[in-house]
Amino acid sequence: MWAVFIVAIVVAALVITAGVVYRLSEIRRAGTPMLLRAVPADTDEGWRHGSVHYGDDALNYYRLRSLRPGPSVTLSRRRIEIVGRRTPVDTELEIMDGDFTVIEVAVGRSERSAHYELGMSPEVSTAFLSWIEARSLRRVRRRPAA
Repeated sequence: MWAVFIVAIVVAALVITAGVVYRLSEIRRAGTPMLLRAVPADTDEGWRHGSVHYGDDALNYYRLRSLRPGPSVTLSRRRIEIVGRRTPVDTELEIMDGDFTVIEVAVGRSERSAHYELGMSPEVSTAFLSWIEARSLRRVRRRPAA
C-alpha cells in the first residue's frame, strides 16, 4: 500500500517538474523579458517578471513564476494606448536598471479600460514602440483582388 502511495507522489512530482521546465523553456525560447504590473499600485508593489511574445493582433505576457499553460495577460494591439512614460524610482531600482523605461498603457477605449505599467530595457522599449506604431488602422481594409 505504501509503495503505491510513494510511486503516485513521485509520478506527480515528475509531472509537475516537467510542466515547470516546459513552461520556462517556452517562455525563454521565443520571448522578450519584461516586467509588468497592474495599476493603480504602490511604487514598489505588484511588479512581476515575465516574457512577452509579440503577435499580429496581441501582446501575450507570460508570468515567469506561474504554472498557467497560456499567457497570464493578453493586450490587444489595436486597443493599447500609451498613457505615460517615466524612469524607475525608489525601490523599483532594485529590480530594474537605471536606464529602464516604465511605460504606462491603457487597454480598451472606455472608462473601464485596464491600466498596466511595463518595465523594459531601452532595446525592448524601442521594439515595443515600433510594434505599436506598426499596427494597422481600423480604416485600412484589404481590397478584393480583381
